Amino acid sequence: MTKGKVVQIGLLISLLGLLSYKLAPEYGIDKFPASTISNLILIVIVIIWVSSYIFRVVNGKMTFMEQRKRYRKEYEKIVNDKLEIKFNSLSKEEQEKLMEDLGNNP
Repeated sequence: MTKGKVVQIGLLISLLGLLSYKLAPEYGIDKFPASTISNLILIVIVIIWVSSYIFRVVNGKMTFMEQRKRYRKEYEKIVNDKLEIKFNSLSKEEQEKLMEDLGNNP
């Protein structure tokens, strides 16, 4: 989730609270219960939002973690391609010697 998306969601939540407070008297609810209802709606939304964040943290589905996994995958692909090209450019004897050295050093 980007910073802009977080700001948009925050503004939407604030707007929902304001609308519920302003529209409640039109449905016959006094100001005190209207403020209580709008506060309750806001609290429920915040609890759901925080719970979803905790769920993403526990499951490792956070934006940074996803970006890091994609970066690591691309990085490993590039490094492996370069190593393969370098290995293929070696002579057969050098390749065999390298494989023996790698087999001797676990």
